[in-house]
Amino acid sequence: MSDRRFLAANGRVARRDLKGIVDADLFTDGKVYSLAETAWLLHSPGGRAVRQLTFGDRFVELDREGGWSFGYSSKDGYVGHVESACLDRAFRPTHRVAVRSTFALANASIQALPVRDLHLNSEVRVTERSGAWCRITSRDRMYVPAAHLAELDSGDGDVVGWARVMLGTPYVWAGNSGFGIDCSGLVQAAFHAAGLECPPDSDLQEAMPGERLSATDALNAGDLVFWNGHVAIAGGEGTLIHANAHHMSVVEEPTETAAARIAATDTGSVTSRLRPTRVTRLWHGP
Repeated sequence: MSDRRFLAANGRVARRDLKGIVDADLFTDGKVYSLAETAWLLHSPGGRAVRQLTFGDRFVELDREGGWSFGYSSKDGYVGHVESACLDRAFRPTHRVAVRSTFALANASIQALPVRDLHLNSEVRVTERSGAWCRITSRDRMYVPAAHLAELDSGDGDVVGWARVMLGTPYVWAGNSGFGIDCSGLVQAAFHAAGLECPPDSDLQEAMPGERLSATDALNAGDLVFWNGHVAIAGGEGTLIHANAHHMSVVEEPTETAAARIAATDTGSVTSRLRPTRVTRLWHGP
C-alpha cells in the first residue's frame, strides 16, 4: 500500500481494510455518493488536480471537512479530495454516455436550457423514455438525448474507434472529459468505452498484463506505446492517437513522426510497447 495515489487514509480517517497497516483515529467503510456534475479530484483541498470525475462516477467519502470530501473514486480507486457540493445520493446506473460530450437539459426539448455537461462514459440512470429523450435520475429534473446513450454493458471492444471519437479534444492535465483530457485519461476512456478494464495513469497502464512487443514487432490497432510519462494508442494504420502537449489536443499522426519529435524532447525515446490483455470491464453500481 505504498502508492499514495491509492492509499485511502489521511492521518485522521482510513478505509476499514487498512486497519493494522496505517494509523488513524477512525476506520470506516465510508459512504458512497454519485457525482452530480463534472468535478476535479484534488491532491488536497484546493490543491493540484490528480484526476477528473464526471457525472455519475461513484465516490466513496471517508471524511468531510470545510466543504471538502476526502475519499476515493470507485471507478479506479484513485484517492483525493472533491468539493462536497458536487456529490449527490448514490444511484444505480442503467446507461452510459456514448458520445464525446453532451448536455442534460432542463426539459425534453432542443430549445431547453442545458443543466449539466456529460461526457464519454458518464453513467446515468434512465427513469423514463419519451420519444427521442430520456429522463435521468438527478437532484435536478434533466433530460438527455436517447441517441447519446448506450446500455451500460454494451462495450464493443473497439478501443481505436473510441479513441478517435475524442480527436480534437483539448489537452488538459489530469482531464477525463470531452472538454479536456490527458494522455492516460484518453487511454482509460477509450478502453472503458470499449467495455474493457484500464487503470488511470500511464505507469499503471504500462504495467497491465499483455504481450510485451519489441521495437521491430508490428503494431496492431489498440496496442499501446509508452514513453517516460506519456502513452499513445496505435491506430493500426501506421499512426498513433494521443493527447499531447505539443498539439495541445488529441491527434492522430504518423508513428514515426510522433516518435522522432518526442525523442528530441526531455521525454526521450519509447520505453516500451504493449499489446494489452483484454479484460471485460465490470460496470457496477453502489
